[in-house]
Amino acid sequence: MAGHHEHDGTQVDTHDDMHDDTHVDRHGDTHGNTRGHTHGDTRGHTHGHTHDEQAAADMFEPAAWDERYAGQERFWSGEPNPQLVAATRELTPGTALDVGCGEGGDVVWLAGQGWRVTGADFSAEGLARAARHAEQAGVADRADWWRTDARTFDAEGRSYDLVTTHYLHAPDGGMVDVTRRLATAVAPGGLLLVVGHAPSHEFTQLSESHRKAMFLAEELLPGLPDDFEPVLVEQRLRTLKRDSGPVEAEDSVLLARRAK
Repeated sequence: MAGHHEHDGTQVDTHDDMHDDTHVDRHGDTHGNTRGHTHGDTRGHTHGHTHDEQAAADMFEPAAWDERYAGQERFWSGEPNPQLVAATRELTPGTALDVGCGEGGDVVWLAGQGWRVTGADFSAEGLARAARHAEQAGVADRADWWRTDARTFDAEGRSYDLVTTHYLHAPDGGMVDVTRRLATAVAPGGLLLVVGHAPSHEFTQLSESHRKAMFLAEELLPGLPDDFEPVLVEQRLRTLKRDSGPVEAEDSVLLARRAK
């Protein structure tokens, strides 16, 4: 499930800026930017190609994200995802579930807006960081945490006014099934917001498996149950901050409402 939400990256995990990079799995660097974990330099290893493929596959698993979060003080920007801000600016705060929450940037922001938020992720280290960030922001009393893998997500009878995931990308076209699973946690009349990286030349440095995990918004429509009505299905331009300067990429945005 690489990447995480905040991950602006390809959590391909959710979720921040990658939320600016490709958290191929809500949390980042394909989180676009593998930041030293690509293992791409084979330097004489005859089995280097297999090694690279394994490294790419590992980025869809919890252990790789635990390692990332343990090795860097802050991986994501901590700023809320712009599509989340746009989708919720006129909503009355209620209960929310953020799947692939990573370091908790969106959870902290939603809680600050008055929501009661559950942050979910498959990385224990990510959740520990998110809890610390919520404490530091003074919103710990409005945040709960749930360790779960979006690929096998089960709402377990829980329901929320808003269910959201950002830049979480499941391998092999798995985001359709993830969308179907997350929809089960949406309360009647509630909203489901799924945001990810659209296929783009900006992410050519990623592995083939990570690129295949990206999606267009319309490709997720088969994952919506019959009692959901699409509100927004589109690609939206977003500016990514790179060392070489700002570049534009497209976010795939699916917003759908469940019938009351």
